[in-house]
Amino acid sequence: MQLRYAFRLYPDVAQQAALARAFGCARVVFNDAVRAREDARKAGQPFPTAGQLSRKLITEAKRTAERSWLGEVSAVVLQQSLRDAEKAYRNFFASLKRRRKGPKMGPPRFKSRKDARQSIRFTANARWNITGQGRLNLPKIGAVKVKWSLTLPATPTSVTVIKDAAGRFFASFVIDTDPAADHARIPETDRTIGIDLGLTHFAVLSDGTKIDSPRFLRRAEKKLKKAQRELCRKQKGSKNRAKARLKVARAHAKVADARREFHHQLSTKLISENQGIAVEDLSVAGLARTKLAKSVHDAGWSSFVSMLEYKAARYGRSLVKIGRFTPTSQTCSTCGAVDGPKPLNVREWTCTACGTVHDRDTNAAINVKTAAGLAVSACGAPVRPGAIPAQREETGSHGPPTGNGAALRHSNRR
Repeated sequence: MQLRYAFRLYPDVAQQAALARAFGCARVVFNDAVRAREDARKAGQPFPTAGQLSRKLITEAKRTAERSWLGEVSAVVLQQSLRDAEKAYRNFFASLKRRRKGPKMGPPRFKSRKDARQSIRFTANARWNITGQGRLNLPKIGAVKVKWSLTLPATPTSVTVIKDAAGRFFASFVIDTDPAADHARIPETDRTIGIDLGLTHFAVLSDGTKIDSPRFLRRAEKKLKKAQRELCRKQKGSKNRAKARLKVARAHAKVADARREFHHQLSTKLISENQGIAVEDLSVAGLARTKLAKSVHDAGWSSFVSMLEYKAARYGRSLVKIGRFTPTSQTCSTCGAVDGPKPLNVREWTCTACGTVHDRDTNAAINVKTAAGLAVSACGAPVRPGAIPAQREETGSHGPPTGNGAALRHSNRR
């Protein structure tokens, strides 16, 4: 399995200028590739191949006066930008032919220097390395200071340097993990659990445990509103507006970081303590179109379930998703009688068949576990891990020896 470990970078002024040049060159090459393909499509000609684009847009372009500055950055950065354009077209055509899961994708668009996120990628061919002082040495950029606090489990295969909307820099390393070593890190257990995700409580477990929802966005709303008001009052194109925009981006980044850290800690705890986990396959996109949209987005259920998926696959656990139309809130977990739908304000109800008094969320979590077939496993039957694929790379972005320490700030994976 491939995972990403992201670490905060602190480039100096000269290195920030070099990174800005690299971002700009990669963006220009990407846009030139999109333009070349669009011109070929309009002319009714076949698309130029990757080799033809590389020769025309990089090798030959460097010899011209208009694109001579492409030689100021690593050639690997430019080649990877072409690969990103190639992959964007492959995803677009696969979506048109319905061979790609998920929402329908549009054709690649031109990138802008005003985009909130800028990134470049270095593969092993770029000869980047970690210096003895723990700095990330990048070609034609220099040795950049990195905040290390954790050891990488293996030697990275590539590194992506990212600048986010808040103006922060990160180095995202791709690591190939050892499945045998990962499975040995967490001992097997016979415990299983069902999870009912909600808004009042972020998660209610089938053993009765209730985990409160932190509501990071709601708690930060007052500060965010003030920053947004200051932004809208600034004149467009002014330096004060740029400062205000950065302030808003940093406030949102703080909320997103806190939510991601909460998801990581909770998912790791559940994976460590349980061999089998059952969750509902919620329609988050549908719920996000209701009056509860802000609360649904604030909870971040999809991100949490995604973390459970890849961690279960990594550590040999089993994650089972039950259908979203299973009446978990209507069924009595004691006798199995279906008591019909109930409004959301009903948090406790009594079964008309057996008279059992149920907590709505705890009862739903027990039914989730039962529907997933994990209830029997709690009595001693083994739970086998299912084949759950984990995401492997950043869309559109598109090492150090293991003895070096590295500060893990999980951008996508932990």
